[in-house]
Amino acid sequence: MKIAMIGTGYVGLVSGVCFSDFGHEVTCVDRDPDKIAMLERGEVPIFEPGLEALMARNVDAGRLTFTGDLARAVEGAEAVFIAVGTPTRRGDGHADLTFVMAAAEEVARVARDYVVIVTKSTVPVGANRQVKQAVRKANPDLDFDVASNPEFLREGAAIDDFMKPDRVVVGVQNDRAGEVMAEIYRPLYLREFPIVTTDLETAEMIKYAANAFLATKITFINEIAALCERTGADVKQVARGMGLDGRIGNKFLHAGPGYGGSCFPKDTKALARIGQDHGLPMQITETVISVNEETKRRMVEKLLELCEGTFNGKTVAVLGVTFKPNTDDMRDAPSLTIVPALVGGGAKVRVCDPQGRREGEALLPGVSWVEDPYKAAHNADLLVVLTEWNEFRALDLKRLARKMARPRLGDLRNVYAPKDAKRAGFEAYDSIGRRGFVKSDE
Repeated sequence: MKIAMIGTGYVGLVSGVCFSDFGHEVTCVDRDPDKIAMLERGEVPIFEPGLEALMARNVDAGRLTFTGDLARAVEGAEAVFIAVGTPTRRGDGHADLTFVMAAAEEVARVARDYVVIVTKSTVPVGANRQVKQAVRKANPDLDFDVASNPEFLREGAAIDDFMKPDRVVVGVQNDRAGEVMAEIYRPLYLREFPIVTTDLETAEMIKYAANAFLATKITFINEIAALCERTGADVKQVARGMGLDGRIGNKFLHAGPGYGGSCFPKDTKALARIGQDHGLPMQITETVISVNEETKRRMVEKLLELCEGTFNGKTVAVLGVTFKPNTDDMRDAPSLTIVPALVGGGAKVRVCDPQGRREGEALLPGVSWVEDPYKAAHNADLLVVLTEWNEFRALDLKRLARKMARPRLGDLRNVYAPKDAKRAGFEAYDSIGRRGFVKSDE
């Protein structure tokens, strides 16, 4: 099939490349000429493991092309996917549909034959019907259908998620559109991956409900972690004991400095707003949003205690600033709360992150960037593990402690055991939901 993918951001580019690997003829279109030029040179504008090689393979096979000309991309396409941004709208918390609607109307003006317009962007319940109205108004004579096909890609594992999904969700209004979508996902049907076909509103709600539930699991274990610190329990063992229950599962039960990224913050806010608009407040989701912000602030207090009540004049080494490992995404990362608090408190901050510098330089002013964690720790008064990159999971703690002016460790991802930190020579250690220690502790 011939497919057009509008938007070459994270979702659009990964989806377009993977669809081409299914054997479809895919044209990715973007208004940014610099981004198109980069893609045509074989350069990937985002960091996603395996994406550059997969893209090159399908470009070489002639199945994947890039253009800034929407009319060219849409010509002859049986499906046009809209994968543009839906950021939180200022002032009311709604998802901003400006880019989605603009893309749909532009498709309406250039399409000539029957086409399924597929919303890949995360949109509120009812948005696909708005898309349908906008297309019909822009071109009353166009033969088309709309479909909802929300994405469930984890940054850092997106290709595997696309090729081996837990499920694919497709919302359609009739069999004709359903048949087009079934053909697009035929390789997954043949391998018997679950395909959930439903109406538009249900497909839209599945996306929000799933992300809000996962954000709730993260926030729940973070709140339990805070209670563990007061009671002397170990949150890692608590999470293990919970996760072995098949009704709960062990995923997303890792205590840390709060969730971030492109999905959870935006989607929880949007779901809360949808509930308010329908007179049914999503009280659990609203609490999750509030507790997550408090969790980030609590991390600052933990680090302040390790620095004996003040950041002023201290040198702090921060390992990792992206919201999770294996991505360069900084959106709503806990580092955007924690690092500015360090800088604002008078600390000299060194940052080491394998992929975070490209976005982080603009988002984290006042810090210095180093390529090596041991250089970051040189003469530092505090070392903070903020993102659990593999590079930071097996550091030589003794070497780090020797390099530091005051060997103190804020392990905000529970990467290391307190006893190992003490044995290595750290005089103070704290983590999430576990007992820390200071030099005087026995």
